[in-house]
Parts: sequence; C-alpha cells; structure tokens
Amino acid sequence: MSVFVRFPAAILILLFSTCVLAESQLRVRVSPSNSDLKKNIEGHIGSLGERDAEDLQRFRRVAEAQALKAAQALGYYHPQISSEVSSGKTTRLTVNVEPGEPIRLRNVSIRLEGPASELKRFRIPDEPELKPGAQLNHGTYEAAKRDILNQASRFGFFSGSYTRQRFVIDPDAGVADIELVYNSGPRYQLGDVSFSGDAPFDESLLQRMVPFKPDTPYDAALINELYQALRSSGYFETVQVDANPTVADAQRIPIQVQLQARKPRSMGLGLGFSTDVGPRGRANWTRHYANPQGHSYGAELELSAPRQNVGLWYDIPLDPPLTDKLRIAGGYQAEDLADTDSKSRLLTVGPEWHSQLESGWQRVLSLKLLHEEYYLGDDSGLSTLLMPGVSYSYLQSDNKIDPNYGYRLQFSLSGAAEGVLSDSNVVHGNVQLKGLTTLFERHRLLGRVEVGGTESDGFGNVPPSLRFFAGGDQSVRGYDYQSLSPENRKGDKIGGRYLVAASAEYQYSLTDTWRLAGFYDAGNSFNSLDLPSLKSAVGFGVRWVSPLGPLRLDLAHPLDDEGGIRFHFSMGPEL
Repeated sequence: MSVFVRFPAAILILLFSTCVLAESQLRVRVSPSNSDLKKNIEGHIGSLGERDAEDLQRFRRVAEAQALKAAQALGYYHPQISSEVSSGKTTRLTVNVEPGEPIRLRNVSIRLEGPASELKRFRIPDEPELKPGAQLNHGTYEAAKRDILNQASRFGFFSGSYTRQRFVIDPDAGVADIELVYNSGPRYQLGDVSFSGDAPFDESLLQRMVPFKPDTPYDAALINELYQALRSSGYFETVQVDANPTVADAQRIPIQVQLQARKPRSMGLGLGFSTDVGPRGRANWTRHYANPQGHSYGAELELSAPRQNVGLWYDIPLDPPLTDKLRIAGGYQAEDLADTDSKSRLLTVGPEWHSQLESGWQRVLSLKLLHEEYYLGDDSGLSTLLMPGVSYSYLQSDNKIDPNYGYRLQFSLSGAAEGVLSDSNVVHGNVQLKGLTTLFERHRLLGRVEVGGTESDGFGNVPPSLRFFAGGDQSVRGYDYQSLSPENRKGDKIGGRYLVAASAEYQYSLTDTWRLAGFYDAGNSFNSLDLPSLKSAVGFGVRWVSPLGPLRLDLAHPLDDEGGIRFHFSMGPEL
C-alpha cells in the first residue's frame, strides 16, 4: 500500500529555500596562535555567502590574497598561507596561516613645523607602537596621520599640510622606516559672534554668554562651549553654531549663531512620597524670560501632611549670566514639628547673590528677613531676625543622576544682631559632607557626615527653623522624622543647639538598575558639647535606579532604644 502525503506548496518552497540558503563557513587557523591576526584576516575575507564547494574552490585564491593583505597590514610580510575546502553538512573554507617573523620599525621621525610646534597641547603621536623596534602596523601609522590632522582641525590650523610622508618597507631586511613632517601654517582666530533668528533678547545679554573674546586663537572646544552655554541658559529651544573656516578673512573666522527661543512659560506638577512627610504634591510655574534683559520669575508650591510651603522668586542675570544671578526670593511655610502640638509659621524674604568661583565652588551671599511664629513646648513666641549669610557648595561627580564616583561639600553660616531689625543675637552654621566610590564595578561605598550648631544669648528665643532635629530618611534611619531631640520637662521635643549625624553604607550592584544595601547610621541633636549621646541604627535596603534617580527602600533597627524595624522610603541622587 502506498501512502501519499500532500505538502502545501509554501512549505515545500520554505524547506527547499532553507537547504539552498545554508551559508558556507570560514575557518582561519593561525599557527602559532595570534588572535589579532586571526580577527583581521576574518574581517578582510568577510562573509562567504551561499557558495557551494565548487564556488569555494574558485574563491580560494581570492581568500588567500585577502589573508595576505590582512597579514601585511599587521607587519607580517612573509606569511605561509594555504587553504582547503571541505564539504558535508556544511561547506567550509579553511585558511591556514603561518605568519613568520614580522617587520620591525627601524627609523621613526614624526615632526611638526610651523606655529603648531609651539603649542604644548598639540601632541605629537608618541605611542609605543611607533618606536624603533616595534612591530610594523599599517593601522597605527594611518592613525598617527589622522591624529595630527584631527588636532590641526581642532586647534585651527586649517591651511596645514604634510610636506613629507615617507613610509619605506624592506621585506627582505625585515625593517621599515617612517618619516612624517606636518607644516601647520598659521593658526586661525575666532572672530565676532553674530546672532540671528527668533531670540527676543538684548545683544548685550547674548554677548555675555560667549565664553571667548574676539581674536582668541581657534579651539573647537570653545565652539562647543558656546553651544552648551546657550543650551543650558534655559532661554532657547534650538541652537545652531556655525564656524566655517572657508569664509575666514585673514585667518579670522566669523561665528554665526541661529537661535529659536523656547516657549516663555512652563508649568510642572508632581506627586511623591517619603516616610518623613508621607504623600506630597508639588507644583511650579516659571516665566523663563520676562524682558529682553533675560529676567525670569516663578512660583513653587509643596503640600504634605506636616508641611506646606509656597515660594516666589525673581532672577536677574549678572555677569557671566549663566553662573551668576541676583535672586529676590520670598516664601511662607507652615510646619507641624516633632510633636503634634509643636508648630511653626515662617515667612522669609530677601535677596540672594549666586555666583560660581573660578575654583568651581558655588557661592551664595544672602540677606534674609525671617519672621516666625512658633509653639514648641514651653518655648513659644514671635521671632524676627535679619540674617546676612554665606554658603559654599562644591559637587564633583561623574553623573548627576546616578554617580559612581564623586563627593559633595556644603558649608553655610548666617547670623543676626539684636537691634538690627532682630530681636536676639543668633549665629547659625551647618556643614555637610558626602562621598561615593565604586570598587571593582559592583561594590559601592557611600559616606555622609553632617555637623551643625546654633549660638545665641537666649536659646528660648531661637525659632524652630534654626534649631536642630535628627532622625528620618536623610538622617538617622531607624528613628522617626525629627524624633531625636532634647526634651523639656514635659517630654516635648524642642530641638537642640547642635547636631551630629553620620552614615556609612555599602551597596552591591546585582544589575545595572538593582542594588542591595547595608548601612550604619549614628547621630543626635543636643544642647551640650560635653560627651553628647549619639543614637545609632543598622539596616539593609534595596535600590532601584530609575530615570529620575535611585529609589531607596530601607528597613532599619535602632540599637540604643527599644523599638522594632522601621520602614524608610525616599528617592533622589546619592550626592
């Protein structure tokens, strides 16, 4: 009995195509083993495609020729190359290579002539692969030529050229000589910067954003710095910078900038949660430019169960406008403190002068008028203080959102004098230090220290905003928010004169976005510097690196007080 099975035509075609489309395989054998040479030969020969054994026999000589070129590119000018074709389930071409002794460099001379030779930043290629005795590598020679041309383009030597390119190979002697001489010609200069497009700003404001003066020697890094400065100003939707040396006049390149202003207003809404304040909502409204001088203003609002605040600000750009500004700010904050019966109502207003120093430090000089009504245990009253202050901050980090290395330093000091629009003498200072390092890619160490102090001629007159509390997500985990504080005779937490808090944390990266953490926290607020009693806690947690920064989930247990495990949740950059 015969059985016939009908296959759909599409299936038959697919089966037939699968057999026909089987790709031939290439095998390269190098003896002695040389992975670089093997990889280079494979790259030169490339894919064999869908050749059968007969096609591969014809292709053998081509493959051997390509293998020879690949070997010579790496300095092997006397290789023994053979090939063979095998067929079976898979058709294969095998190329056998014995490279032999490589060509060695004998004389190497690479020189700069012209003004470029006097520029220290113009680096003559000096790799070990270009030293006498090194193995010849055509790629290294070509890379050296490109390196010189790239540097010439970066530093503005647009009319330079090679006056000598001598590359002599003596295969019989096994040596090669290299001589490269580049004459840079004159260095071009940066000319005037002109602005066009949709940019409703004074020319003087735009010119103050230019990071170089006319007739500065050309440097492509300065062009990029100009572009980044305009983009980071917050004024523009698009920025195009054109510095074309072909239109230079007497080696002076005009800079043309095309600008399109962003929409003048924006608004943001957000929801968040932390165990310090619970659920919270935030909103902000910004007018990015209010006049041709680039002034801006805005409002911010934050609402949570224990704290509600609203702030207003007005910014005036100074010189340079990207880093220096005069801010006039004011705000109102209502906060329920550590105890439900403790409250603060704070109104602040005053100017701030923001500037960036040449060292990279951010400095803020301020003059704040604080008017605070408070109920804090037995201490209650109405405080008015005019407080000049100064703060410095410095951030060094390899990534602003999720760094692997870096540190942050912050120092602040402010004070008030009785009789100068103030009802008491107060000096308030705070220091915060944070550091992060990563070892062997997966092991992260994070440290944090905070120290603060307030001096006055009557601590009962110091308002809560200038007192210190410890405990919570950003302080000593394992304790409630603001729960570490001196108490009055009724047990009310009234805040302390001084604060010390420190943390040491180890993180292990499971993946690029998930980490495990273990930590030890210690700290407290207190009224006397004589042997202060610090509270400590240990715990572990999980970190998830979101696009907005790490989300932190921690479980912490206090070591110095009775209590169970406390849950902490927070988010934001580590530094």
